[in-house]
Amino acid sequence: MAALAQQYSGLRCSPISSSPISKPSPVKAPQRATFTVSAVSVSNNPVVRERQRLKEIFEEAYDRCRMAPMEGVPFTVEDFHSSIEKYDYESEMGAKVKGTVFYTDANGALVDITAKSSAYLPVQEACIYRIKHVQEVGILPGLQEEFVIVGENNVDDSLILSLRSIQYDLAWERCRQLQAEDVIVKGKVVGGNKGGVVAVVEGLRGFVPFSQISTKSAAEELLDKELPLKFVEVDEEQSRLVLSNRKAMADSQAQLGIGSVVVGTVQSLKPYGAFIDIGGINGLLHVSQISHDRVSDIATVLQPGDTLKVMILSHDRERGRVSLSTKKLEPTPGDMIRNPKLVFEKADEMAQTFRQRIAQAEAMARADMLRFQPESGLTLSSEGILGPLTPELPVDGVDLNDVPPAEEL
Repeated sequence: MAALAQQYSGLRCSPISSSPISKPSPVKAPQRATFTVSAVSVSNNPVVRERQRLKEIFEEAYDRCRMAPMEGVPFTVEDFHSSIEKYDYESEMGAKVKGTVFYTDANGALVDITAKSSAYLPVQEACIYRIKHVQEVGILPGLQEEFVIVGENNVDDSLILSLRSIQYDLAWERCRQLQAEDVIVKGKVVGGNKGGVVAVVEGLRGFVPFSQISTKSAAEELLDKELPLKFVEVDEEQSRLVLSNRKAMADSQAQLGIGSVVVGTVQSLKPYGAFIDIGGINGLLHVSQISHDRVSDIATVLQPGDTLKVMILSHDRERGRVSLSTKKLEPTPGDMIRNPKLVFEKADEMAQTFRQRIAQAEAMARADMLRFQPESGLTLSSEGILGPLTPELPVDGVDLNDVPPAEEL
């Protein structure tokens, strides 16, 4: 080998020939010898040797885990299953468990309840209201909540959870509390039948009989509307929730003072007047009480959906009827026809003037009656001889009871 190297060392590279055919250069032999020396030096590198050693250890460990994974381990697979059974989670139907949401999808959410397997919360069990995705009600990964076990998936033995059941119990408790406090609540009408309508209150579906609705309206006319309601019966065991609109309206009307100004919305027009919704109460604005000027066609002044200010003239609490007026709010006769905006701007001022005029008229009437008291034998009550202003008392020559029969309401 040394002789061969000595032989090559005497050679010299000749210039590249211009001839198209060139002989191979003999310089490649020394390059091959240099490469051999470099490889030997790399093999002696301590870093390379350490990497090679670690590689051999890893391959040995991999083969041992693949061929004999439990070799030298005192804890067996049987011990593992025995421990799981010993600390198995309570999975009885109706039991309450605490869990953490860690994944959501279009159908519900996966919940970690520290059991053998994760539990699932379907979207229909996520809320007492109808939702399309659990995120609509704030169910996101990381949420910690208390759930109720309502079922079990036979495929993988995972548990099915519910938040709706807990909310359902809380809703019944809330309704019992509102009934005890005799509170007026708002209920949205979502359906009906020949006996009444179905309204949603506190997430529960309650029944409102037609006999307990203050207006003569069909179920279709009340659909999607909110009604003021009071609780008549709250029975969770029988799943009976009965409500009354008439009782709520009676209490609301008790708070309406004659001469007070309220904001209302035109519901419908009739030849004899317009029905105005004043916060859930249906009042009648008679055609003669729209303006001092004669109104031949109500549609030229009002349209369904219009918002306006009206004054309370009278109300019959037993029948649930309220008489309204915009005529009394006109600064000058005919303003309701020519400039209704001015009427609404001056409404409170005109109503105050009206109340003062009525108070003066009552005072004068009482003074006149007092002069005849010895002869007539009349005695004054706490409300005076005339008492409070009643629907039967004419005002400015207009009968305040000039309203259609209750059946038309």
